[in-house]
Amino acid sequence: MMRILLLGGTGDALRIARTLDAPHVYSLAGLGKVPGDLACSVRVGGFGGIDGLARYLIDERIGLLVDATHPYAARISANAAVASRIAGVPYWALRRAAWRPQPGDDWRLADDWHGLTTLLAPFSRPLFTLGREPLAHLDDIPSHQQWLIRCLDAHPGAPRARVLDARGPFTHEGERALFDVHAVDVVISKNSGGSATVAKLDVARERGLPVLMLNRPVLPEADCAFDSDAALLHALHDSG
Repeated sequence: MMRILLLGGTGDALRIARTLDAPHVYSLAGLGKVPGDLACSVRVGGFGGIDGLARYLIDERIGLLVDATHPYAARISANAAVASRIAGVPYWALRRAAWRPQPGDDWRLADDWHGLTTLLAPFSRPLFTLGREPLAHLDDIPSHQQWLIRCLDAHPGAPRARVLDARGPFTHEGERALFDVHAVDVVISKNSGGSATVAKLDVARERGLPVLMLNRPVLPEADCAFDSDAALLHALHDSG
């Protein structure tokens, strides 16, 4: 049997992992909740860069490396692509389609944190949905702003920041209530794609609110790339 190493941490990856049994391995970086109901092995933590991952692929006799990490996990994907070549292991990747602006959207694009904060300057009640990155900037919040930060991990926040630990999927009703309670006037988002967190964009469109969108990083080419977990699972089934 071809042994699979699945790099995960997303809902798509978990759906794939639930179809795997021993001796396949589901790998998590360590953030968020570790699932306890999988038939496959679960590995938590890094590999030690490219060389460490390549060594793991060889030592554990992995026959296929599947990258189902977040679209913004560019370093992990880059390491995986190189390590797979070193180890002589095929590299498959889930490349979730990006969201596209719809009529009525007011998207303002940025390439990095500096670009986002420049665009953010006129607003006062932002909702950050970037993960943990805003937590590193709690001491830099302008005096006219009150931040709402949604990420996977609990955090005490700061005098002008509230942190919500929550995991999607999020409903339209829930997002409308969140926007109301916190008087959100702008949304800051990654272009993650998928359906689990798209409701915030729909609600922003309904209310005529701008969305500051962080552009996607460039990801490495894969031996096989799939735009959905269903397509990837079909290919795994066909490969035996």
